[in-house]
Amino acid sequence: MFIPNATNSETVKKPFSNTICSVCSKPYIDPRILPCLHSFCLQCLHREIEKSGSQQLFQCPICDRNTSIPLGGASVLPQNLHLGFEVEVAGYMSKMTSNSDVACDQCAEGSSDLAVVFCCACHHFLCAFCLEHHKRNRIWSKHKIVGLDQEGARQLHTTMKPSDYYCSQPNHEKNEQNIYCETCESLVCIYCATFTHKNHITIEQTSVAKTHQIEITEALRDAKEIVAMLNGAINGNNRLIEQVEISKRNTSLAISQAFKILKQTLEERENILLSELEAISLHKITALTLQKEHFEKMVGDIGHYTDMASQILQTHTDHEIVALGGLIPTELQATLKRVQTISLTPNQRNNITVSVQTGNLIHELSEFGRIFELCPSPPSSAWTSTSVAKVGGPEVKGEMRSKTHNGALVYGEVEDHRDGTYTITLTPQTAGPHQLLITMDGQHVQNSPCNLDVRPNYLTLCNPQHVVKCSKNPISITIHDNGDIYAGSSTHCIYVFDQTGQLKNTIGSRGRGDGEFFYPFGISIKGDMLYVADSGNHRVQKLTSSGKFLHKFGTHTFQNSCGLALDPQGNIHVAAYHSNTIKVFTKEGVYVRMYGDPNGPTGLAIDDEGYSLVSEYDGNCLSIYDPEGNKIHTVGNLKNPWGTALDPRDGSVYVTNSGAGTVWKYSV
Repeated sequence: MFIPNATNSETVKKPFSNTICSVCSKPYIDPRILPCLHSFCLQCLHREIEKSGSQQLFQCPICDRNTSIPLGGASVLPQNLHLGFEVEVAGYMSKMTSNSDVACDQCAEGSSDLAVVFCCACHHFLCAFCLEHHKRNRIWSKHKIVGLDQEGARQLHTTMKPSDYYCSQPNHEKNEQNIYCETCESLVCIYCATFTHKNHITIEQTSVAKTHQIEITEALRDAKEIVAMLNGAINGNNRLIEQVEISKRNTSLAISQAFKILKQTLEERENILLSELEAISLHKITALTLQKEHFEKMVGDIGHYTDMASQILQTHTDHEIVALGGLIPTELQATLKRVQTISLTPNQRNNITVSVQTGNLIHELSEFGRIFELCPSPPSSAWTSTSVAKVGGPEVKGEMRSKTHNGALVYGEVEDHRDGTYTITLTPQTAGPHQLLITMDGQHVQNSPCNLDVRPNYLTLCNPQHVVKCSKNPISITIHDNGDIYAGSSTHCIYVFDQTGQLKNTIGSRGRGDGEFFYPFGISIKGDMLYVADSGNHRVQKLTSSGKFLHKFGTHTFQNSCGLALDPQGNIHVAAYHSNTIKVFTKEGVYVRMYGDPNGPTGLAIDDEGYSLVSEYDGNCLSIYDPEGNKIHTVGNLKNPWGTALDPRDGSVYVTNSGAGTVWKYSV
């Protein structure tokens, strides 16, 4: 790939090869340049934006890159002044080489005198008479004059300079725009700078142009280094592809020689191994080729910007460079930064071999031989508790990492089906958000890593773990986010235990006042808010987790209510013991619906998905209902269970086994 620089003549394109707008197929009129460095007529851009039907984005008609529509539309896009100048010169050259009559620009209208020369300074075609007048003028006599032929056109291209750009403000038409207003980001004349822009920051045009030239030069230098690295990576991939081919041929020969010894018996197995070899080599070559093509595309993208940047440095005037602003270095540096974020290391190793052993192994011929890669062994810590599919194919690994619980990591069991497919089995140890990672040869497969939410599997509830032997006769229970266990007691108060069963606090006492209870048969905690079904007082109380009274509500609607829990929508579910059902109310106490047919429901807990866990005092069991109210599972062998709670940290289920005076924990 050729890297352009400021002194190499190869960077200059053929004269005026790009003066035709690709949208209207006509010479550019007021060309504007997009961030992708493609230019179009201003009116063509207006039509393209209107056609897009969007107020924010439209696609470049050449490269389809999405371009933001600036406030003010296409009219505020940078002018490509140099391209406009090329269009002007191309028009003059076309007249000079067309062999058609060209009228004199200075003769009066209707004159029959035809032009014979062109003034490169005045940009006028002149007849013989006007030419003499031109030569007699003390100033004009120094102008470059060329003939109307091929040689004149060639001289015109190398000699003609853009006209000075004059101010368009009234009475300023003779003043050149050679001052840059940094506040307004525009070129102005001396009078505009003195009056209209008097309080603005103004700089000489040449100083701004110099700054942009330095930025472009630096970007070109960085591009050269990046492209050199990319070319090195491409060459490295090419070498590895050749080495893979050589290794493939050598391994193929080894396989053929080994199987000659056992030709009749091993013929089918030989074909299988050769097929495996073909798959691995194809995988490697394809991966290396795709990586190489990616590098080549990056080289092409950078070349597009560097070609334009070099042409600007060689052909644009200061005014034209300033008009472009910092577009060129900004876009080029953005492209270079994208390259710097990728790895230029080949994504495949080059060696392939086969393990073939001859000897007294005829009885094992059906599994004889394996195709594998020769590669250094990874550190032992990288393989700890990890199952990897390696023999006969790429290295496949599966992992699942919890986004909570200190990032607990689970390694998957990988099964290679020998047909290009794999089964990865992972068993998360906790509920909640997780990240799944699946890699092949150290590279993430498509859609990896991905996020998933692990839900508790209540169907596996079976073997409880005894956690608290409680002499306080617990009836209701709930779990705080910090792991503390809140247990309502028949002694008309609520006890707070830590995770080891040590008593930390006692909330409330017997009574009918605020913060007092008469059989707190149901409790539920959400954040730092504690809700209590104060059954004997026919009400629900709301307190802080430390026991400070906040609010109360309820009537005989909550008479004989036992368990209490809030669903994800904030509705209150109440276990109605005497009617053997679960009733649902709004937070204001308005009845919504009922569900279930539990046998003496007392405890109640609801998870984030809306699943209800109901302890059945008379049924000596724990029942699980889905969000629609259908029973899906039952856990037995309990003794008068009362309260039920879910640990918000890992989804564990707690049940107060009041008949035994204990609290049981179930892991899900």
